[in-house]
Amino acid sequence: MKAISAAEPPPPPLVRDRARQLRRASTEAEQRLWNRLRGGQLKGAKFRRQHPIGPYIADFFCLAAKLVIELDGGGHAAEEQRRADAARTAYLESCGYRVLRFWNNEVVENLDGVLERIAEDI
Repeated sequence: MKAISAAEPPPPPLVRDRARQLRRASTEAEQRLWNRLRGGQLKGAKFRRQHPIGPYIADFFCLAAKLVIELDGGGHAAEEQRRADAARTAYLESCGYRVLRFWNNEVVENLDGVLERIAEDI
């Protein structure tokens, strides 16, 4: 599988539309994290949210750092979802991206700690 680059064609309309829907329906954890990542607030890194990469839509994405950040709710603890998340992570890593995963409650309860961990990877 080849890496997705900034020069790749735009995503198909269905994927683009789904990414827009996800941006409009952000969870509390996504909103809190986005408020601290947007506009280069974390070490000047520019993040995108709900960004399509191949067949997936990354919660947060920093092209310069080749970093994907995924936030997981309680449904991600189920075995079937854990397998799907592992496949997603494997695909993103095969494209050359590093993937950080955090639980939603971790973001809500310890946002500064989450930001410190992200900053280590930028």
